[in-house]
Parts: sequence; C-alpha cells; structure tokens
Amino acid sequence: MPTILNTHVGRETGSAESRRLLTQDHIPAVIYGHGMKPVSITVERRELRAALSGPAGTNTILELQVGNKKYPAVVKEMQRDPARRRVRHIDFMQIDLSEEIVMAIPVHLTGTAKAVLAEGGLVDPTVDRIEVRAAADNIPNEILIDVTNMGMEDIIRLGDIKLPPGVTAVADPDLVVVTVLVTKIEVEVAVVAPVEGEVLAGAAAPVVGAPATVDGKPAAS
Repeated sequence: MPTILNTHVGRETGSAESRRLLTQDHIPAVIYGHGMKPVSITVERRELRAALSGPAGTNTILELQVGNKKYPAVVKEMQRDPARRRVRHIDFMQIDLSEEIVMAIPVHLTGTAKAVLAEGGLVDPTVDRIEVRAAADNIPNEILIDVTNMGMEDIIRLGDIKLPPGVTAVADPDLVVVTVLVTKIEVEVAVVAPVEGEVLAGAAAPVVGAPATVDGKPAAS
C-alpha cells in the first residue's frame, strides 16, 4: 500500500525562491510522468523523512497529494548539498501500480559463514544494490542473501539468487554478487639455532696449519 505524502503546489521557480523555501525546511520538487505536464511542488522535510523511514527507504511507493489529485509515485532523483548532504531538490516520477518498473534494491547478507571465518576469510558483497524489474506494487524492500554455507572458494552470482515471484533481475546472471576475501595470511618462518662450534655465515673459517698473521703480515714467532 502506498505511503501518503502531502505536498504544496503553486511555488515559484528560481534559485532565490528555492533558497527561501529551504531555509523554512520546505524542499522544492517536481512530479512528472505518464504524459502529464510536470508540476512544481514542495514537500516538508519532516514529512519526507517520515514517509521514507520504512524498510524500502527511497524505494517507497508514495501517494502524492497534489492539490485535489493523488499520484502514485516514486523518488526518481534526489539532489543534495555537496557539503551538508541535505536534500535540496527531488524529482518524483508518477507510476502505474500495475505496470512493471525497474528499481535498484538494497542487498543484505544473512547468516554466518563459519567455514570462511575459521580460515581467516571475510564474506564480501561486491554490489550494494541489484536492479530488478517488477510491478510497482510488487517491488521488494530488500534482497536477502544467505551466506551460511559459503566456503573459502565459493562465490555467489546473480543467477544463484532466488528472487520473489514476479521479480526478475536486470543484469547479467553471471554477475558476481558475493565473494570471499582473505584477511589473514600465516607465514611460518623456521629459525635454526647454530650448532656449537659451527661457523656463522659470512665469517671466514681459519685454515688449519696456516701461519698466524697481523694486519696481513706474518706474526712474529
């Protein structure tokens, strides 16, 4: 069921107006799609945060209240301030809940790969999102991948992941999604103690019967 998000219509455009709205915690936005004329709106930052606080996050299916009309929509793009990372502008895309759309879904690993941990390895997801195609009202909130049975030599490819009914992955089935990293390498170094009377490497061994010398000259007898 879509999450309701109230909006305000009739805002003026332009950077000065956008700055004024942002100081009041109102975020400039636009909604477009399905042949409709784009509509300039604003949303309150507090209400946006609450609407996107569920498990689907920015993939949440929204019902935008725009004047006396309602639009099912998703967040298409968020522009953020490069320094403070606060949202400065949002593009909403109107959708048909019965039509298929493509969205990037977060990947989360479940289980503990004990065989990997025992050998000093680390299970590592190579992607944090997977693009899937499904009807808008059937988009999963997340993709869970069980790594319990992984070993040091194992990898999980996109084609190995079981997706919910009606959901298909967009990328190549051979795409590597989870792999194993080696985090510890043990190197055994053999230390051999010299045997008593053995000459250390690099030292010149005395020649039996050779005359003693001092500074390279025969010593006085």
